[in-house]
Amino acid sequence: MSRPVLDGLGYFDLPPGRLATLVTYLEVRAPPPARPVPDRPDLALRFWKRPDPAAYRALYRRIGESWLWCSRLLLDEAALAAVLHDPGLEVWLPERSGEPIGILELDFRSFGECELAFFGLVPEAIGTGAGRWLMARALERAFRPDVRRIWVHTCHFDHPGALAFYLRSGFRPYKLAVEVFEDPRLGGLLPRTAAPHVPLIEPAS
Repeated sequence: MSRPVLDGLGYFDLPPGRLATLVTYLEVRAPPPARPVPDRPDLALRFWKRPDPAAYRALYRRIGESWLWCSRLLLDEAALAAVLHDPGLEVWLPERSGEPIGILELDFRSFGECELAFFGLVPEAIGTGAGRWLMARALERAFRPDVRRIWVHTCHFDHPGALAFYLRSGFRPYKLAVEVFEDPRLGGLLPRTAAPHVPLIEPAS
């Protein structure tokens, strides 16, 4: 589906209650040179077959609340279940001692490519090397004989190290976009304390 192109240069005011973020799209078209990944016998990757929407939402919030992840929270139960149970989508859980510490979603619904739809860790797992381990597992599973490229997008509301992490993992940027969306904290979708690095501006009453 085509999207509108922002014409003109300069600064543009946002309507009250909306946020805008710069999105970077990245891709890799061949398995990148293997990076040394420390052996992590404490970690395991489990395929989550037909995720329960309520359990999924809870984990999604735990991982993404700090970065204003909200797209899946906007879906009702039926719509979310339809996405999660689509045979073209794979949901994987990195686990430590049997407990999920993150999420990996591989979307194969477009022929010849795989979108790294969601990739994230719970707050206490960030900085432990689990992300590097998880990316190695993700690339192993995403590059199949019929997959010509893997792509992902990140924005400046995400973890400040996200873009550099994808670049180190072999991805290369190919497009920029501006995403405008309703601030999910104002409507109660996320707590007002979420993502303190993104200013919360109250619409004028």
